[in-house]
Amino acid sequence: MANLSDNAIKVLEKRYLLKDDEGKVIETPLDMFERVANHLVKAEDYYQTPKKHKEKIRDAFLEVMTNLEYLPNSPTFTGAGTRVGQLSACFVLPIEDDMESILKTQMQMGMVHKSGGGTGFSFSRLRPANDYVRSTGGVSCGPLGFMQMYNDTTEQIKQGGTRRGANM
Repeated sequence: MANLSDNAIKVLEKRYLLKDDEGKVIETPLDMFERVANHLVKAEDYYQTPKKHKEKIRDAFLEVMTNLEYLPNSPTFTGAGTRVGQLSACFVLPIEDDMESILKTQMQMGMVHKSGGGTGFSFSRLRPANDYVRSTGGVSCGPLGFMQMYNDTTEQIKQGGTRRGANM
């Protein structure tokens, strides 16, 4: 395995190595790479890849990671082989111009952030501020009001419990 700097070890311990319920690190960097390689090779089950070939794929993943030639995204390190299992970094969520859709997307955003992912949105379908809302007889706050609402929610939920959520 390639040598890791003291700073790299500190970052791994703070963000990526598994911890027990009391926050104590319970795996080494090599353990982490093995956990990730074992999880990634499970995709081969879908293709009914023979066990011997799966072992070669797993070993190839492990080799490029331990040589620091390939490192997957952060959610793969934090999610592979865990209960969360989240490997994706970014999700684009749809928003329609009705309150149910706006609130449903806000809830989905919170769940994505909880599992370690970031989110992207297009607020272009929402009517402008002060446009008439037929269902209530009032006026819309417009996209900016809902952007602020999403931002406020994001402030309260840490991505994967480790960092502030990210929106685009």
